[in-house]
Parts: sequence; C-alpha cells; structure tokens
Amino acid sequence: MSEPKKDTQRALIAAKAIFDERGPDDAASIMVTLEHAVATVLIALYRDHKTAAGVLNEGLVQGVEERIARHQARLQSKGPRK
Repeated sequence: MSEPKKDTQRALIAAKAIFDERGPDDAASIMVTLEHAVATVLIALYRDHKTAAGVLNEGLVQGVEERIARHQARLQSKGPRK
C-alpha cells in the first residue's frame, strides 16, 4: 500500500477516535478534542513550543486549507447528486 493511502487510513482512524460516536450537534466538543490532538502531536514531535507553534501557523494551517479546497473541487467536478 502506498504512503498516501496509509496516511488516509491513519487520518480516518484518528477522525473516528476524535468523533468518538459524537455527531454534528457535538461540533464544539469535537473541535476541542481536535485541538488537543493537534497540540499534543506538535509538542510531542517538536518538543520546542516555539517550533511547534511555527509549524502550526506556517505549515499545518495552509496544508489543511489546501486539502479542504481540493475536496470541494472534487465534489464540484462530480456535479450534483441524483
């Protein structure tokens, strides 16, 4: 299996754990868990808080925005659902 596919599987497993059987009505608590997860991974990976914050602001945010935009573009290219 390719690394991008492995990354997708890892992300789906993490998302399921973060959602933890909660739904859209629990968006606020899901986002708090996501914030905890992101902060924990950045601090564990970089140890230096300044570096972790820099990676968040200069890399992670941009990457997330790009992934959301690509997902939207894929949905739009498929056209309306029937």
